[in-house]
Amino acid sequence: MSDQPPIRVKSIDHVTIVVKDLNATRRFYVDVLGMEEVARPNFSFQGQWFQAGATLIHTILEFEGSSPAGFTACANLRGHHFAFLVDDCRASAKRIEQMGVPFVSPPKQRPDGAIQLFINDPDGHLVELCSN
Repeated sequence: MSDQPPIRVKSIDHVTIVVKDLNATRRFYVDVLGMEEVARPNFSFQGQWFQAGATLIHTILEFEGSSPAGFTACANLRGHHFAFLVDDCRASAKRIEQMGVPFVSPPKQRPDGAIQLFINDPDGHLVELCSN
């Protein structure tokens, strides 16, 4: 055993995804989900950062030194995804419909009473929105 204290994770700082089109990604995360694009350091590769509450979404434009854009290995809702807490999932669903974004799974109630829906971003990353 170590004399060092245990690591205590405080929160998720950021999630990074690889994308094919920065403009399409910006439209999805800013126009559809209402995030704010924030300043990004001048890395040697292209990308953008979006503020999602206390968490950042980092995007990297697909290039020779990155992994492939998107994630399509899982075709169901019990695979890789990330979730955002919203004020009202059903109201968010109406806005998503108005924006022409198709549902992977429309709003439904979970066993714990929360409401959740699933959509894909332009690169196929599965995104959950949920509310209590």
